[in-house]
Amino acid sequence: MVDDSAASSSFKASDGSVYERLMGRWSRRLAEPFLDFAGIGEDERVLDLGCGTGSLALALAKRCTAGRITGVDFSEIYVEFAQARGDDPRIDFQVGDACALTFDDAHFDRVLSLLMLHFVPDAARAVAEMRRVARPGAVVAAIVWDARGGYVANRMFFDTAVALNPAANERRARNFTRPMTRPGELAAAWREAGLENIVDAALTIRMEFASFEDFWTPLSGRDGTAAQYMATLDDGQRKALAEAMRAAYLDGDPDGPRSYAATAWAVRGTVPA
Repeated sequence: MVDDSAASSSFKASDGSVYERLMGRWSRRLAEPFLDFAGIGEDERVLDLGCGTGSLALALAKRCTAGRITGVDFSEIYVEFAQARGDDPRIDFQVGDACALTFDDAHFDRVLSLLMLHFVPDAARAVAEMRRVARPGAVVAAIVWDARGGYVANRMFFDTAVALNPAANERRARNFTRPMTRPGELAAAWREAGLENIVDAALTIRMEFASFEDFWTPLSGRDGTAAQYMATLDDGQRKALAEAMRAAYLDGDPDGPRSYAATAWAVRGTVPA
């Protein structure tokens, strides 16, 4: 296998607790409809690829008597955070590369990926690995954000950033053209990988915030695409962006709760018997 970490993850990972506020709380919410879509089985060996801080693996463990759940993530920081979240003996979190998995062929009964593939520059390699480690007849399923058309909070951030600083357009374009985020792209990748019985769908959750601080603080931390952009700004630019984002969040009303739609593309298929 090729050792090429640049092909494996473009996500900025620094702190598991920060990630929980940024994305983990929404990962937990999205995990439920995703598991409904992907299906579950009893006493299976399941791979959660790109497990992050463990949301999908923990949700799966609550639903069924899985024989073994293996969570793999590129970030050692997130894996350590996931390991500290519980002591279920069925779950094993470990550091690994989605483009170069160390498992044998046909090792798992079900292979799942939640919000990971769009951060793998060579996503086709990761899909090929998902298929390789799944046994004949196994379900392989994934879900990613509809970054361009369905992820309101993220769209608010990058559109506001570009309005203030046209130089941010390159980062906005990169964010909205990530692999596997266009309509039908996941299903096409599943067909290319030789999977069968392919079904794709759009699944939507709500992202609910208590206040602008609840919305803004995770974005201005050290993890994720927004943090990567803000690290390029000086203090004055960051302050101007925060003020503009506050105006977008308030949108004519007093500060308080807001709810934004977040849609993700999902796909599932089976390995030929």
